[in-house]
Amino acid sequence: MRPAHVAGVGVSEFGKFPDVSLPTLVADSVQAAMADADMSNVDAIYLGNVYGSSGIGPRALSSLHAAGVPIVTIEAACASSTLAFIEASWAVSTGRYETVLVVGCEQLSSRFSGGIRPNSADPEGHAGLVLPALYAMAANRYIEYYGLTHEQLAMVSVKNHENGAKNPRAQYRRAVTLDEVMNSPMIADPLTLLQCCPISDGSASAVITARDHPKGILIAGYKLGSGGLWDYASPHVWGYDLVSRVALDVYRDLGITPLEIDLFEVHDAFTIGEIVTTEALGLAEIGCGGMFVESGASGLDGKSPVNPSGGLLSKGHPLGATGLSQVTEVVLQLRDEAGDCQVDGARRGMVETMGGGVSMVDGNACGVIVLENNRAQ
Repeated sequence: MRPAHVAGVGVSEFGKFPDVSLPTLVADSVQAAMADADMSNVDAIYLGNVYGSSGIGPRALSSLHAAGVPIVTIEAACASSTLAFIEASWAVSTGRYETVLVVGCEQLSSRFSGGIRPNSADPEGHAGLVLPALYAMAANRYIEYYGLTHEQLAMVSVKNHENGAKNPRAQYRRAVTLDEVMNSPMIADPLTLLQCCPISDGSASAVITARDHPKGILIAGYKLGSGGLWDYASPHVWGYDLVSRVALDVYRDLGITPLEIDLFEVHDAFTIGEIVTTEALGLAEIGCGGMFVESGASGLDGKSPVNPSGGLLSKGHPLGATGLSQVTEVVLQLRDEAGDCQVDGARRGMVETMGGGVSMVDGNACGVIVLENNRAQ
């Protein structure tokens, strides 16, 4: 196994662009990543996408004249491009390819006017339980078990919007108050509008190479997994066991603890998601995720900054592009190029992306990645 590095990253603007074609969004991020890496050719392309048509890889890349190299398309709900990044990293480390382009892309605003509809073949879908409702059920169970307050739940949104207001790549760049979050329209009790991620369009890209590169950020470790059958035996809410298991594998592989990671970009599609994930990653004890955010420990200047980019709540959540946008944010942090969102002295960062759910399964996918800057700054 040889080391693989991220040589370049790029993102398109995130927002609602129903009249902008997906190939245009993809071209924006790919051209930025290739220019950042100062490269013009790659050996293969891995692409993550959720709601595209058949042949989405060549279609999305059509304006770039990328035909001729292998194009691998991966779908794993929200974790699609996270898994694409992991598979591309493995392909480079094992010597299958020297340099690979990874792309994540999605255009949701032209497909969905409101929330994403569940699969009607699943019991949840048949009952009309859209994702806000499922996360609200998890939040209510958590509140009942651990005494999480509604204020602590809303503090996740306050923190992440404060960070997103400083991030020029964020879809929403406005800080919000606790009162604004708590008094915004109720979507699925206890989750208000400002505790739910937006519908987003966008693309993100990264260049991975085995070559020595002046901007290279080491891909130190990664794991992916799928959830076990949901038999209601677990004392934890949906998704906790899957995230915890995958993260623990990464910690063991690298011989590190969560305290040795300088920042985390995690899947906060809903505020309860970040609280549960901080516990699953070992940043807070079980049942203490609310106190963790309330203490300021996950803030930009805290001991374990979580979502300094603004997270999905502020930065946006174009499903297939989300994982690679998280990678981009960590790479910029480790290169000391994150501007007003910069975490002082960041040398190691983690990405965690949870990939939705399938009926009776504890999350259908999760990817965890650790990146390092092991060069003198």
